[in-house]
Amino acid sequence: MFNPKMLKQVQQMQKQMMAAQEELAHEIVEASAGGGMVTVKANGKQEVLEIKIDKEAVDPSEVEMLEDMVLAAVREALSKSSELAQQKLGGLTGGLNIPGM
Repeated sequence: MFNPKMLKQVQQMQKQMMAAQEELAHEIVEASAGGGMVTVKANGKQEVLEIKIDKEAVDPSEVEMLEDMVLAAVREALSKSSELAQQKLGGLTGGLNIPGM
C-alpha cells in the first residue's frame, strides 16, 4: 500500500543523507605512522588528499620500511574516514543497513 507519510520520511532522510555526504567531503582526518615520519590526510569520502614524508624517513637502504609506514598511515586514515562517515550517516539511517552507506 502507498503510504504518503512514509514517502515524505524517506524523502527527508534522502535530503539529510545528501547534506551529510556533502559535509563529509569537507571533513579531514589525519593519521601517521613511524612516529610521525609519514602522515596521510583523507576526507570523509575516503579519498586520500595528502601524503607527507619526513626527509629523515627517506633512506635508500630502507625503502621497504618507508613503504610499510606509508601503507600503515593510509590504512589508518581510511579507517578514520570510515568511522567519521559512520558517525555522520549512521544516525540518519536509523540503524538500517543500506548498501553503500
